[in-house]
Amino acid sequence: MSDYIPKWHRELEIFSKIKPLILLEGNVLDSYQYPEDGSTPKGSILRLPEYLHYFFKDTGYQNIIFYDSMQGFYNNCENGYLDSFAKLSGTSSESGFIRADFRSNRDNSAAVITRRVLSQNQEASVIIMNFASRYIVNPDNMTQAEVDSFTSLIQTSLEAKNVKTPEHGVLKNLLILITNKANDIPAWFYLQNPNVKMITITAPTKEEREALVKGRNFPTFFAGEVYREDFGYYNEHPDELDKIQDRFVALTDGFSFTELNGLRMLCKNERIRIKDLCDVVDLYKYGVKENPWKSLDLAELRNAQTHFESRVKGQDYAVTKTLDVIKRAVTGMSGLQGSSHTRPKGVLFFAGPTGTGKTETAKTLAEILFGDESCCIRFDMSEYGQSHSDQKLLGAPPGYVGYEAGGQLTNAVKKNPFSILLFDEIEKAHPSILDKFLQILEDGRMTDGQGNTVYFSESIIIFTSNLGIYTLDEYGNRQSNVNSEMPYEEVKIRVRTAVEDYFKLQLGRPEILNRIGENIVVFDFIRPDVAKLILDSQVKKIIKNLAVEKHITLSLSDNAVNTLTEEANNNLANGGRGIGNVVENLLINPLSRYLFDNEIFENAEVTIEEFDTVSNPPALICTRS
Repeated sequence: MSDYIPKWHRELEIFSKIKPLILLEGNVLDSYQYPEDGSTPKGSILRLPEYLHYFFKDTGYQNIIFYDSMQGFYNNCENGYLDSFAKLSGTSSESGFIRADFRSNRDNSAAVITRRVLSQNQEASVIIMNFASRYIVNPDNMTQAEVDSFTSLIQTSLEAKNVKTPEHGVLKNLLILITNKANDIPAWFYLQNPNVKMITITAPTKEEREALVKGRNFPTFFAGEVYREDFGYYNEHPDELDKIQDRFVALTDGFSFTELNGLRMLCKNERIRIKDLCDVVDLYKYGVKENPWKSLDLAELRNAQTHFESRVKGQDYAVTKTLDVIKRAVTGMSGLQGSSHTRPKGVLFFAGPTGTGKTETAKTLAEILFGDESCCIRFDMSEYGQSHSDQKLLGAPPGYVGYEAGGQLTNAVKKNPFSILLFDEIEKAHPSILDKFLQILEDGRMTDGQGNTVYFSESIIIFTSNLGIYTLDEYGNRQSNVNSEMPYEEVKIRVRTAVEDYFKLQLGRPEILNRIGENIVVFDFIRPDVAKLILDSQVKKIIKNLAVEKHITLSLSDNAVNTLTEEANNNLANGGRGIGNVVENLLINPLSRYLFDNEIFENAEVTIEEFDTVSNPPALICTRS
C-alpha cells in the first residue's frame, strides 16, 4: 500500500505526453507525498509546485520554470533553470526572477515569453503558471489585454513543439496552469479545446492516507524513544498495529495532507504512544486530550434506566431505544456496518404527541452523558423556515451581512463539540437546511461560511417532530391520525408510516430517512396511569421545595388529590405540559394567593382540603396550623 500513486499523478504522467496544456484544479494549496524514487527521496512531503518540479525533473525536462503575476518567472527549487530559460526567451533575470506582467500584449509580457519558449525545439521546457485564479479579476468581464493574454496562451498550446532529448526520448513542451477552480479562468479558454486536459486534485483518498501512515513515514509520527519503546511489541503483534492504523485512516477522512502532516507533528510533539495514535485526531479537532466519551461513568450509565424513569414517565420503549443508541456509541459499535468513522455518535428521531417527554429525554441524556443538561443545545426549527435560514444556522458566505458572526449551529459545536444537538420540530425547517443535515449525518463535518471545518463526530443528534399526529384528508383539512384510545403498537405504526411518507412522498427526500435508519423513536400518549405518576412527581416537587426553601409543610387531602387527578386526566391532549398547566392553574397560583393574602411566608403547616374549581380564577379551601 505504501507504493500507492495518486490518480491525479497517474493522469499527469499519461497526458503530459500528449496534451500541451494541462489545468490542475481543486486541492492545489495542499502538500503531497511524493510516491516515487528519483531526485527527491520517496515519501517526501512537498507543496504542489515542488512536487511538480521533481516530477518533471524525473521525467527528463531540461527547463522547469514557474510563473505568478506577482513575481514573474522563477524557480526556487534549484539554481540553473532560470538562466537557461532566460537564454531561450531572450530575456534577463534580476535577483532570481524574470519580471513579466500577465495582462499585456507587449513583447515582455508573460504570455508572449511563454509562447516564445514553448514554440522552440532545442530544450524540453515546462512552464507552470501558479495562482492562475488570481491573474484576472472577473472571468466574465475581462479587459481586452486580459483576453489577448489568454488568447496568446491558446496559441502557445497550438504551437508547442516536441523536443528530442538525449536520455528520455521525445518530450512535449508543456504549459501547466494551477487554479483553485476551473471557472476562475474564462470558460472559452478550456472548453471544447482538444489541446487542454483538466486534472482535478482531490483531498487524499483512503489509499493515500494509508500510504502515509503505513509507509516509511510511520516512525516520524512519534518521538524517537517512544517509537523504539513501543514498536517491539507491535512488531510481534502486527494485527494490532493494523487495527490502529486502519482506525486512524478512517478518522482522518476528508483531511488534507497539510492537516495530516499537522497531526504527525502534533503526535510527535505531544509524545503520543502508538496505542494512542487515534487520540491525536481529537486533540487536533477539539484541542482536548481527554475525550468525555472515554471517561464516562459506566456504573451511572448502567443505572441510566432508573434515572430516566425519575424524569420521563411512561415511555419505556423510547427510553430503551435511546439507551441502545448510546450504548452502541460507548462500545464503539456505531457505524461499524458502514465505511465512515466520522459520523455523529448517534442519531435519533423522536416522534409522537406533544408533551410526551421528547425534549425531557434529550435533556436527561445530556445530564447522564456529560453531567449537565445544558450540554443539550436546542434549536427551534420553526425559526429556520426561510430559504436563507441555512446562513443563520451555518454562517453567511464572505461578503454577506453577518459573515463575521458565523453560524449559530457551527459556533455552538465549535464551542462544545461534546454535546447533544436537539433540533425541535424538524419538519418546520426549510428544505435547504435538510440538505445540510445530509452532509452532517453522513460525513460528520461541515464547512461553515468562514471556511472552517466543524466536526460533529462527538455529538448526538436528535430530531423531534409532531409528524403523524395529524394528517390531511382529500380536501386538505387536518384530521387526527392517532388518539389516546389506540393501543401503543398501533400509534407507533401509524406515526412511523406518516413520518416515512412525509420524507418519501411529500418532501421527495428518502435519503434523509435512510440516514436516520431505524432510529425513529415513537413516544406514546400520556395515559391516565402515567398521568398519575407525572402529577405525583410534580406535586412532590412543590411540597419538597416549600419545605426546603420556606420551611412550609404542605399536604393535600384525599379529596383534593382526587380533584387534581381528575382535572389532569381531562387535559391529557397536551400531554405532560397539560398536566403542568393544570398544576399551575389549580394548585400553584391559588396557593401563592392564599399564602400571600394570609401573610404566610415561612414556618407553617398548610393543608389543602378542597379545590374550588367553580370560581374564576380557581381557589383553595385550606386549613393552617
